[in-house]
Parts: sequence; structure tokens; C-alpha cells
Amino acid sequence: MESLYGLSALVTGGSRGLGWLLARECALRGCAVTLVARDAGEVEAAAAALRARTGRPVTGRVCDVRDRERVREVVARTADDQAGLDLVLANAGIIQVGPAEETGAEGFRDAMDTMFHGTLHTALETLPLLRTSPSGGRLALVGSVGGLFGVPHLLAYSCAKSAVGTLAEGLRAEQAAHGVSVTAVHPGLTRTGSHLRAEFSGRAEREYAWFATLAGAPLLSMDAERAAERVVTGVARRRPRLVLTPAARLAATAHGLAPGLLTRANSLLARALPRGRGTGGGRITGATASASDPRPRWLAALSARNERAADQFRERPAANRPGG
Repeated sequence: MESLYGLSALVTGGSRGLGWLLARECALRGCAVTLVARDAGEVEAAAAALRARTGRPVTGRVCDVRDRERVREVVARTADDQAGLDLVLANAGIIQVGPAEETGAEGFRDAMDTMFHGTLHTALETLPLLRTSPSGGRLALVGSVGGLFGVPHLLAYSCAKSAVGTLAEGLRAEQAAHGVSVTAVHPGLTRTGSHLRAEFSGRAEREYAWFATLAGAPLLSMDAERAAERVVTGVARRRPRLVLTPAARLAATAHGLAPGLLTRANSLLARALPRGRGTGGGRITGATASASDPRPRWLAALSARNERAADQFRERPAANRPGG
């Protein structure tokens, strides 16, 4: 592992899932870590868990990355406390699953505000500090393989992540002269248990069934701890672009070489997915859907490792954990 000892790291969306694992990986490599997220209780609990596991200084701060003024305050306070800022991983995100009509314009705005504008705010507020880092600043913007082409029933997510990927590529070109590296990170399906935090619309229970199954499918998804290790290694080595999982790399390559063929394949996938109700209502969270999991037992068993990951990586809401 590349040592990052003594560096200051900031991770957005760091209270659970991949963000929490990225923060843990940075701490294990010697960083003083600040993780930020919206929920005060989750942030404090996540920071405390990382301090206990790593023995490193970890600070939790409440921040809604959609609010640029709040991002500015948190970044300034972090830089003051840590005598600068060396490494930033912009990871905050939401997942909405369902037909575009059911997601609605408001859902698309929510996705863009959180994932694109939130990432943009983080980048714009941290770049001046990263340019002054003695080690040369490192910035990672977490997109998704879903941002490399349009994924049916995940279009709001795909649109926002596509904008994040474009931002990362452009910023890398602009910041190279200032000694700051920018890495575009495009994970494929990763077993974090994020299906429990996703929002489902249309025929919500059926949408949950297919998404929860694929998100934890052994041949399609990746171990989340391994993913976090690869991301932090890539950022430490100043890689321009990371696409994680063989399936994601295959899909990205297919889109580049034969976009029409991939689009036709996506059309077949869309026909197999649940049809929407056309009402724009009926939204439920993954945690609600999981309480009465509509899948056959054998199908649910395919993603058993993802269910365990939800507990390991703090994705299962506290109210849904055993014992409440």
C-alpha cells in the first residue's frame, strides 16, 4: 500500500458504504481523516467507529454538499484543524431506481444537486487548498459505470454521474499545471449494501427485487473493501481514470467501440424491467422493501453477501438493525 502518512484527507458521503470504506483506507495509510455527511448521528457514529478500528485521528462533520456555503465552512475548518488539505474524495450520492417518468423532473434535480453540484462545490472549495499542498494535492471525483452510458431505470443517477465524470476529466487538464492530480473514479456494482438506501418508484417492490439482486450478484459485483483499496491506491498514484469490476470495464469498452449495439442491449434490458404505473408516486426506500422482500428465497440468496455488507459498512438504517 502506498503510504499517505501525515496527509490530511476529506471524504464526502463518508458516513457509510463506499465513502466510509474510503475514509477507513485513508486512515489505515496514515491520513488524518475528516468525513462529512448530512446526518449528524450517522456522522458521529461513523467517525467513532473509524477511530476505534484504525487508531488514527478521524473527525466527523455535518455537511449537506448541496449547500455551497456549508461546504466552504467545513473545508475551511478542516484546513485550519489539519494545517492544510492534501487529499479529497468527493463521494456523496443518492440512488433512485425506476422509470424516468416515475422518477420525475424533481428526482432528476435531486440527483444533479447531490451528485453533480455537490461534487462541484467540493471541488471548487478544495482546489485552492490542494494547490498549496506540499505533497501535491490529489482530488478524486467518484462517478460510476452508470455515468459512462445511460442505464434504464437509473437514468437520473446516470445523468448526474456522467456530469461528474466529465467534470473530473476537465479539471484534471486544468489543474495539471498547478500540481494537482484529479482522478475520475467509475465503480461498477459494489457490495456495500447500498440497495437499502436507494429510493424505488413505479412498481417499487419489483424495482427493488431486480436492483437488490444485481447489486449483490457474485459475478457482476465487487467486494467493497477491495474496491476502496483500489480507489485509494489509484488516487495515491495519481491515476487519471479508474473503472472498477470486469463487467464495468467490458460495458465501458463496448460503449466506446459499438455504442449502437450496447444501446440495443439496453433496450432489451428495459423491456425486461417492471413497467411503470405512470403516476409519479409510490416511492419507497430499500430498507422498507427489504422488510417484505418480494424475491424468491433462492434469488435473495444470490445477494446474501450484500446483505451482510450492509451491516458491516453501515448501510442498514439503525431502525432496521437487529434490536432496533
